[in-house]
Amino acid sequence: MDQNLLNIGFGSTVVSDRVVAIVSPNSAPMKRLKDEAREEKRLIDATHGRRTRSMIVMDSNHVVLSAIQAETVSQRYNMQRDSKRIE
Repeated sequence: MDQNLLNIGFGSTVVSDRVVAIVSPNSAPMKRLKDEAREEKRLIDATHGRRTRSMIVMDSNHVVLSAIQAETVSQRYNMQRDSKRIE
């Protein structure tokens, strides 16, 4: 089973096929989403103590925090998806 891992910074990865959304954490709804995920034990902090710059929502309803900009994570995701299509 070939699972593509998406680099979300500082040695952390997620399975790219399970990513639902990559969002910026700055808006009030995203802050609520983060707080709800924390309360329900669905929050995964992959920032390594740095500032949260993106949130990745997984199909399992987990929320992964990353210190990499949402735009950068999205570009990595798109590059990976495009290279997978070529193969």
